Amino acid sequence: MPTYDYVCRDCGYEFEAFQSMKDDALTECPSCEGSIKRKVGGGAGIIFKGSGFYINDSKKAETKTETKPAESKPAAVPAAT
Repeated sequence: MPTYDYVCRDCGYEFEAFQSMKDDALTECPSCEGSIKRKVGGGAGIIFKGSGFYINDSKKAETKTETKPAESKPAAVPAAT
C-alpha cells in the first residue's frame, strides 16, 4: 500500500497517510478540520540490491595499463649562420 502526502489548504499542515489505492482521497485536515489536497509525488526510484544486475555483476572489470612517461629528447637547436 502506498503512502500519500497531503497538505491543508487552510493552515498549511502537511502529513502522510498510508492507505490503499482503492481508498478515496482524504478530505479533512486532522489539525484544523479544513480542506486538504493530495500532493503529487515523484515516486521512489528503483534500487537494485543483490547479485545478478549489470551495475554490480556483469560489468567487465576495468583493466589498468601502465604507460611509461615519454622519453624527453633534447630540443633541436637552430644552426648559427
